[in-house]
Amino acid sequence: MEVKKGIPYKTELNNDHKKLNAKMIDFHGWEMPLEYSGIIYEHMAVRKHVGIFDVSHMGDIIISGNDADKFVDYMFPSKVSALNINECLYTSFLDNKANMIDDTIIYKLNKKKFFLIPNASTIDKIYNWLLENKNNYDVDINNYSNNISHIAVQGPDAYNVLNDMNIEIPENFKVIYHKINYNNVLTGNNNIMVSGTGYTGENGVELIIPNDIASEIWNELLSKIKKYNGLPCGLGARDTLRIEKGMLLSGQDFKEDKNPYEASISFIINYDHNFIGKDKLLVAKENYNNIFRGFILENRNIPRNGFEIYSSKNDLIGKITSGSLSPILNCGIGLGYINKKYNKINDIIYIKIRNNLVKGRITRPKILK
Repeated sequence: MEVKKGIPYKTELNNDHKKLNAKMIDFHGWEMPLEYSGIIYEHMAVRKHVGIFDVSHMGDIIISGNDADKFVDYMFPSKVSALNINECLYTSFLDNKANMIDDTIIYKLNKKKFFLIPNASTIDKIYNWLLENKNNYDVDINNYSNNISHIAVQGPDAYNVLNDMNIEIPENFKVIYHKINYNNVLTGNNNIMVSGTGYTGENGVELIIPNDIASEIWNELLSKIKKYNGLPCGLGARDTLRIEKGMLLSGQDFKEDKNPYEASISFIINYDHNFIGKDKLLVAKENYNNIFRGFILENRNIPRNGFEIYSSKNDLIGKITSGSLSPILNCGIGLGYINKKYNKINDIIYIKIRNNLVKGRITRPKILK
C-alpha cells in the first residue's frame, strides 16, 4: 500500500463525516476528521458521557499457520503466545537495536491465528518487517487493512450505548487497556469484533467490522449517543485525550529512537523467550539516560513538540514530544523525555515557550488519574 502524493486514502465513513460538516485533514495520507463541533466539546463528551471515533485508518494484519504462536513470540518482547484465546495485549515491535518501530495491539484468535493493529503511518513498514523476518516459520502474513473498519466508542456511557444497540458485553469483559476479552470474532461478513481497547483512557470499546456495514453501524451509533449527550469526535480530541492519559503516539513520541525502558513501557517486556533485539535490550536496561514523563504547566501555555525542558538551575534536561491544553485541568500539559537524574515526580521544571521559561512540574506519563 503506497500513498500517492496529494491523493489521501479515505475510510468507508468519509462521506458520513462530510455530511456532518467535519473539518477534514490529511493525516499520514488519510483524509480524516479533525473535529466536528469543536475539540474541547468532543473531549469533554468523552470524559463525561460518550464519544465515537472513526479509527479505520489503523492497520489490520493477520498472522496464521502452524508456527504462528512461535513467530509472534519472536517478533515481540511480550510473550504473546501466553495469552488466552480471545485476549489481546499492548506491545511494540523492536528493531535489531531494541528500538521501537511501532506499538500495537495484538489479539490471540487461536493458537494458529493472531490479529494485530499497526498504526496508520506504519502499515507498510510493519507488513514488510514481518515478511522480512518470516524466515523458516510456517506462517502466512496477510494485510487486510483495506477491508476492515474500526469505530471506537469511548466514555462512561459507552456500555449503555452498546446495550441500546443489543451488542453484548460479556460479564467477564476486562476493562483494562492492555489485556482484554472480547466477543464475536471477525469470522465473516456481518460479524463484528468487540474489543475493550481504546486511546482515550476511558471505559469503552473498539468495534472492528467489515467495511460494508461500517456506515450502517456508525449512523446507528450517532442516533444512540444523542440520548447520553454524546458526540462524534475527531483526531483533535483523540490527541488531547491520549495526552492527558500519557499514551504514546508512534512517530511523534518515539521514532525508532527509543527503547521500551526509555518510553516507560517496560511492562511489555518478558525475557523468558527469544525475540528480536533481546540482547541489545538487556544492555539498554542498564544504560539509558532519558525517560518518558508528563509535565503540567502553571498556566495555559501549550508546550509543543521539540520545546526544551530546563531544570530549576537552568540546565537543559529534556524535550517535549507532545503537548496540549488540558480541558480537564485547564492548563498546558506535555509529554516528553527528561534526563533520569532530574526525574523526581512533582519536581519543578521550566519549559521554553517563545523564549520564555514557563514553570511546571514533573508527573508520571499518565497526567490525569
